Amino acid sequence: MTKHSHTLSVNFTGGIISPGFLLELLETATDAQATHVRFGLRQQLLIDIPDKHLEAFKQDCAARQITFAMQPNMMSAYPAAGIFVQNSWLSEGIYKDVFNLFEEMPSLKVNICDSGQTFVPLFTGHINWITSSYTHYWYLYLRLPGSQQLYVWPELIYTNHIAEVSKAVETFLLAGYSPEQAYAAVKDSLSYISRAKDRDLDLPAFHLPYYEGFNKYDNNYWLGIYRRDEDFPIDFLKEVCTICLETRTGQLYATPWKSLIIKNIDARHRPLWDYILGKHGINVRHAANELNWQVEDNCEDGLILKRHVIRYFDTADVRTYGLCFSVRVRHPASLFGTVVIRRQENKYGSKLKYMQRYDILYTADYNANSAQLLVYREAVTKEQLGPYIVALCKAFYEQRSAANVLQHYVTEQASLTVHTVEEKQVYQCTTCLTVYDETVGDAEQGVAAGTPFTSLPADYGCSICAAPVSDFTMVREATLLAQPA
Repeated sequence: MTKHSHTLSVNFTGGIISPGFLLELLETATDAQATHVRFGLRQQLLIDIPDKHLEAFKQDCAARQITFAMQPNMMSAYPAAGIFVQNSWLSEGIYKDVFNLFEEMPSLKVNICDSGQTFVPLFTGHINWITSSYTHYWYLYLRLPGSQQLYVWPELIYTNHIAEVSKAVETFLLAGYSPEQAYAAVKDSLSYISRAKDRDLDLPAFHLPYYEGFNKYDNNYWLGIYRRDEDFPIDFLKEVCTICLETRTGQLYATPWKSLIIKNIDARHRPLWDYILGKHGINVRHAANELNWQVEDNCEDGLILKRHVIRYFDTADVRTYGLCFSVRVRHPASLFGTVVIRRQENKYGSKLKYMQRYDILYTADYNANSAQLLVYREAVTKEQLGPYIVALCKAFYEQRSAANVLQHYVTEQASLTVHTVEEKQVYQCTTCLTVYDETVGDAEQGVAAGTPFTSLPADYGCSICAAPVSDFTMVREATLLAQPA
């Protein structure tokens, strides 16, 4: 945001963007002398309009029925569907059904997420819906505004009631009810389909999939676009919209990582995308340790800290897979991150930035979805952030390596092999020690291959000494293998 501009926000429910609508919005912003837009942490669009063109821009938007956000955007894992999560009952169609249940945008933050993905944060909303293993049933987690404490709804709730339960919960929470009181009040005032919560939510270990560049899936491609400074040139996005309209790509997707995803790109159309990326100088292959950051919207100080630490990461060649980082300058309660840089209040005033100090925190067990933050270092300078955070990353991998996974695997495989051999039973003639092999059978006596010993005819005799079947005894194959040659 520039000094003489005003930031307006446009919500895209669930992060789904219509190329036609976006193109119209961008053309209107261009008329108001805007040159760049940004995407926010909740998948919304942020537009900086020069003050002298603000009123005209608002009037033009009103004439085109373009409305600005008065409530927080409803966030969802829809962008991950089909590319970062597979074989889930939560299809793209069901996402849209859920969105259509809401007659108006809630005043509190609502998250709609698949439990099998780790791309979209689950608990950054106040009302968090997360899929269960039962088709069309959801876990509900509540978080009061300004708090990190989560309350788990005692039941699983059916899809069709997500909107009405959300509205009722919102009403009671905004009236000052505690989550427990809100649950009791909703149960008394609303009838909805539910089932018992017979197990806790089981989440996969966090890792942030690489979400940038061209990636092949099925017979098509998807493209992820990230901007280091968060600014997307309007002229570039206009051409993105034009390609989508010309190739009948019906949707774009904003992500919580302030990036853009385009799915279902036909291989024939890839040259079009290569052309506009090159024309506008858009880099789509940044290092993974730069993509796993959450910085507050409209926060240049946060971006400066991010760049500072990433430069140190590059120098130290540090691994950050399985971690994500957040910068909290204004101390929001819901910013997602395994490692947190939190700016302390500057008691010396903003003019003495060299006196600024930061706390470094991390989540309990390095669980990205944990609400419990532990202090690693307090009151460190900006120059100390890089070394300390690199040390914290190393501690993370040391903890993960405490159990020797490789040795455990080798031991487990050896145990399974021995167990398999020891458990196999065969039948051996007690007279001549010949073993009946059911995989071969006995063609000379008319016994087909695959015939179990227990299915042999009563008059069957040993193929070597003709002893009757009653002279065979069952033994473990492992004892035969152990005998000396």
